[in-house]
Amino acid sequence: MDLKETDILGDDIAAHWYYQAKAAATLRLLRTQEPTVILDVGAGSGFFSRYLLAHTSASAAWCVDISYLEDVDSEAQGKPIYYRRSLDAVDADTVLLMDVLEHVEDDVALLADYARRVPAGAQFLISVPAFQFLWSGHDEFLEHKRRYTLSQLEACVRRAGLKPVIKTYYFGLVFPLAVTTRLATRLLTSRGGVARSQLKRHGPFTNAALAAVCKAELPFLRVNRLAGLTAFCLAVR
Repeated sequence: MDLKETDILGDDIAAHWYYQAKAAATLRLLRTQEPTVILDVGAGSGFFSRYLLAHTSASAAWCVDISYLEDVDSEAQGKPIYYRRSLDAVDADTVLLMDVLEHVEDDVALLADYARRVPAGAQFLISVPAFQFLWSGHDEFLEHKRRYTLSQLEACVRRAGLKPVIKTYYFGLVFPLAVTTRLATRLLTSRGGVARSQLKRHGPFTNAALAAVCKAELPFLRVNRLAGLTAFCLAVR
């Protein structure tokens, strides 16, 4: 999770349609094995860990991010949540990498490194931006290295020593709109425009409408192999 987007949305992040939808998708994908202890890699504000602590029986979360200024022990929903700049082995059964792999040069090495830090049987939920042809100033602003297809994400997961269980796209219903806006933004950037995030605050009506569209897609989340803005992979160590 990128702290640049947290800065844009501020305290409204939990009410924003994109994060509402992504949190709901995360919960649905983890439904078959509810987390007990969470390791959130590249956690940023810890939004997804705090969401899972509130909506599952998970007892604790470890949030790791090199951008933290210091280590902090906190609490969410009466449960401990630990913010750390780095972390060695941890007895976590659920590892989150939410929009992390696209930020590093060697995605396989990062994933394999964290696979070694958790017990066998731990589940990994990974999300990445989908489709390189959607590259725009949004990616440049967030300092992405690449975007992924499902097959590329699966290859990365397997090379890191993990076994894919579920792979799917999400935000498929807003995909056509996103294609139009991203390509327009890319054209503008190529003509000297400033690279910037396309994530922004919306009015209540627009936000509610986009949230409803994404909610309608949730029942089909595990079977979308066609298109979406985000590629998800649930894998097991």
